[in-house]
Amino acid sequence: MKHMKKAILFAALCCLTFAGCGNKDSNIEDPVSTETVAADTEQTADTELPTEATEAAVTDANMNPLTGEAMDPALASQRPVSCMIGNTVDAMPQYGTSYADVIIEAPAEGGLTRLMAIFQDYANLPTIMSVRSCRHYYAYLSNEFEAIYVHYGQAIYATEMLKSCDDLNGLDGDLADVTFFRDKSRKSPHNAYINGESIVAGIEKRGYRTQHADTYQNRLKFNKTNTDIANGEDAAVVAPGYTVNKPWFVYNADTGLYERYQYKAAHVDGGNNEQLAFKNVIFQVCDYKVEPDGKYLDVKTASYGGTGKYITNGKAMDITWVKEVEDGVGRYYDADGNELLLNPGKTCICIILNDATDKMGVFATEADFEASK
Repeated sequence: MKHMKKAILFAALCCLTFAGCGNKDSNIEDPVSTETVAADTEQTADTELPTEATEAAVTDANMNPLTGEAMDPALASQRPVSCMIGNTVDAMPQYGTSYADVIIEAPAEGGLTRLMAIFQDYANLPTIMSVRSCRHYYAYLSNEFEAIYVHYGQAIYATEMLKSCDDLNGLDGDLADVTFFRDKSRKSPHNAYINGESIVAGIEKRGYRTQHADTYQNRLKFNKTNTDIANGEDAAVVAPGYTVNKPWFVYNADTGLYERYQYKAAHVDGGNNEQLAFKNVIFQVCDYKVEPDGKYLDVKTASYGGTGKYITNGKAMDITWVKEVEDGVGRYYDADGNELLLNPGKTCICIILNDATDKMGVFATEADFEASK
């Protein structure tokens, strides 16, 4: 399995004047638009962080709020960008996913899932593809990070909520050929893409505030150093139990990361052929209902006693989570009621429906996982 490496370029953005989102004119999802040849996806694939930044001590001023690691303070204080990514077979390979600091996966329709990739340092990102449409519960999850939300269209149930969200929507005509493009080599709707330059152009066009508000508190909290779970259960392999892509994570003791698989193969970024890997994996169990149309889901991202699992360093433990209102900010807690501290590094959060927890699995060995299939 190919190990993951850091590939982030530093760039500073100036503070822009705040302006709110405009109303959306359509609920049509992912129409075919003018096609444009995709950008070079390898432009930053081999770029490493400068040694000084990699070895710098983490402080409140320079901590990446998504990973707990040191970064340029100018970037640490900016709002991140979140982006909806298609996760069907037709959307493979995805591009740019290995650059995400946090990935949130949740069920959509028919057992399929979509990913929301969150990037703290986004100005120099290579191609991110394929950009897909919004579901309202993803927008709520994006708001927990005070992120600028990138998507191409939306389900009708998200229309009202998006009016109060700083977003970049591929259906908005003023962003056509500014932020969103089409790759002629791929079939629509799986060929919409963005990149760091086009994200910045879209943010500038809308005049969105780029810095976190003074009142912002980090959605995730981190240990100062890598810390093992005390008395945790062995977790060589973990699987959220999604029924279509059937993802699983395998712990690599050499790197200390959980390497991700789905669709019976390594889950790789098509831009640099790197397998997705995470220091932290969180299973977050959520209530839900089916919308009146019988198709879309309404996943409840608020709870006073949600349950889940935290997985790191080959161990897993039970956690709870609380978010008072849908448009609030959630917190994770350990069994003693202390706010959960993650290990520094990337995190994958898998949202699991409350009637599908029997499919969720934590396996002590790879042999146990294979035997469970």
